[in-house]
Amino acid sequence: MTWPNVTINQLNQYQGSTNEVERVLLFIGTGDTNVGNLLSVNSQSDFDALLGEDDSVLKANVKAAFTNAGQNTFGYVQVLADDATTADWVAAVNAAQAVASVEGVVLLTDVETKADIDAANTLRATLIARFGRWTWFILGVQGILPTETWVTYTARMATLQEGIAAFGVQLVPRLWGNEPGVLAGRLCSRAVTIADSPARVKTGPLLDIGSTERPVDKNGVEITLAELQTLNSNRFSVPMWYPDFDGMYWADGLTLDVEGGDYQVIEYVRTVDKAARRVRLQAITKIGDRSLNSTPGSIAANQTFFGRVLREMSRSSQINNVAFPGEVKSPRDGDVVITWMDNKSVSVYLTVRPYESPKAITVNILLDTSLDTE
Repeated sequence: MTWPNVTINQLNQYQGSTNEVERVLLFIGTGDTNVGNLLSVNSQSDFDALLGEDDSVLKANVKAAFTNAGQNTFGYVQVLADDATTADWVAAVNAAQAVASVEGVVLLTDVETKADIDAANTLRATLIARFGRWTWFILGVQGILPTETWVTYTARMATLQEGIAAFGVQLVPRLWGNEPGVLAGRLCSRAVTIADSPARVKTGPLLDIGSTERPVDKNGVEITLAELQTLNSNRFSVPMWYPDFDGMYWADGLTLDVEGGDYQVIEYVRTVDKAARRVRLQAITKIGDRSLNSTPGSIAANQTFFGRVLREMSRSSQINNVAFPGEVKSPRDGDVVITWMDNKSVSVYLTVRPYESPKAITVNILLDTSLDTE
């Protein structure tokens, strides 16, 4: 016998939007104002009040980042004491996790040894393991010393990165002064997607790079594209210019991935990181949910469920016959695979397909001297 009753359950299908971590960065450097504080900053912040009236590497680069990023930029700034060590900035990043979930960290203490690079590489793995947060790093690198020539400087830089495999880390020399901040801002610009290279010329020229003059070595010799190309070949992310084309631009957003690795440029790291963040949240909702099972119907339904991230990232627009592609290509059949390992463990495989991005363009011009008889 059943007593008449009606039960109404409000079911959560977890179809809502998630907070955007992308384009939110944590800047870390030394200063005299607000030492030890984690500051929230946006495009309207008064950086002189927050970071002091005096010029500093941290303030100059943060301002350059927000200038290049443009509208609606938000992030965090952690101010350290002047005698801060590698352990101090690592501790600052870990402590910031209680307040700030960020896409990237920009270190502005002038890396001089491999210790900071190794620390950033380890910290990426730690943040993924502890919090499920995929975070990449921009490390500002010491510029040329007054006692160095370009030959000795480029040789020193080659030694700094030699033998390191860290696809979540970018090395950016401060030759003009504000390059780490400029690159950070370029990556945060809402005029483009996270899948766009900082080398994209249509994004516009670099702003507030730090100096209107080109850096010189101890002999007064100006830097040339040859030195920048040498740094680029040694996996440093540097600016450049094009003869007879006004403005300065970025060469490429290189990472310290191994030769032949899939993540040698930052745009590939960012797209896969974004997919990982979104899919992780989806996977959490499926824990203990028997609607995810090994039956053909369940496999098909959950392939559609887990493919939602790729479909959302692939949305493109077309305005006046000009196509603006999404962050990745639309998923194909077979790009989402679900495999049951046993009755309690399941593996989901997603294939992310980035769009091609031209960085070396060859134009061939033919001459036709035939007579026009028409």
